[in-house]
Amino acid sequence: MLLLTSNLTSFWDKIIYFLSGLQINFGPTVFIDVAIVAALFYWIYSFLKETRALRILYGFLVLILVMLIAKIFNLILLNFILQYLTTALVVAIPIVFQPELRQALEKIGRPRFWSDIHLTRDEFSKLLDEIILVCDQFSKQKIGALIVIQRSTGLREYIENGTRIDAKVSAGILNSIFFPKSPLHDGAVIIIGQRILSASSILPVAEVEAGRNLGTRHRAAIGISQVSDAIAIVVSEETGSISIAVGGDLERRLNLERLRTRLSRLLRKSVKSEDPRFLFWKKAKIEDSK
Repeated sequence: MLLLTSNLTSFWDKIIYFLSGLQINFGPTVFIDVAIVAALFYWIYSFLKETRALRILYGFLVLILVMLIAKIFNLILLNFILQYLTTALVVAIPIVFQPELRQALEKIGRPRFWSDIHLTRDEFSKLLDEIILVCDQFSKQKIGALIVIQRSTGLREYIENGTRIDAKVSAGILNSIFFPKSPLHDGAVIIIGQRILSASSILPVAEVEAGRNLGTRHRAAIGISQVSDAIAIVVSEETGSISIAVGGDLERRLNLERLRTRLSRLLRKSVKSEDPRFLFWKKAKIEDSK
């Protein structure tokens, strides 16, 4: 009992010594500092939530708790093992969290207020019509398809590993690409703006839980949405159901109306905001020509 009390007192003295060395001056900056750190931890938790990395992070927290207990009770053998284990973890963390770190850095560097792709309302409406039409056809005929729409994050590496197309988006071209006997059907089509840039592109395949019955197309759709902000549309060749993957989440069994609504919301930043003065001048010009 005396040994435990002594260890606790020694550990508490070390904490007091550490805090005194920080030379904290209570003022407005302290609250700003605490708020920033709290926001940072909340962002990390929100980012890792519902991913396998969160369970790994819980494991690290348990390990840290064990280390504190070993330090308090002066468990020499356990401290010796944990000391070398900590060194190994410093090397292992970047490897284990490599996909999550890559996605986090990509999100930090992604501009949320700006996009390379700008479409007029007519162009945007035409794009949606063609995609909805071809998804309806694929669903009825049970033709498997994977269509990826680029947003802010560039997909150059995936475009280059496929077959370059560079054609305007149309239901006819997409039908010819994903026709079961076509040499390009086994892969993804990547769309930028109104153009089909590539077909038969190979995408990263996500790891999913064993209980989820997902094929390669669905896992590839999740994979590309994890490493970028792209939108991936999947049509199952087994059931004909339509799914959409965004931000690592897969929404399955969408009807055409729901698909159009989701695409409209996700791609609305790509629509040009037309100047009201230009619209007034255009309207006046049309009336004068009549």
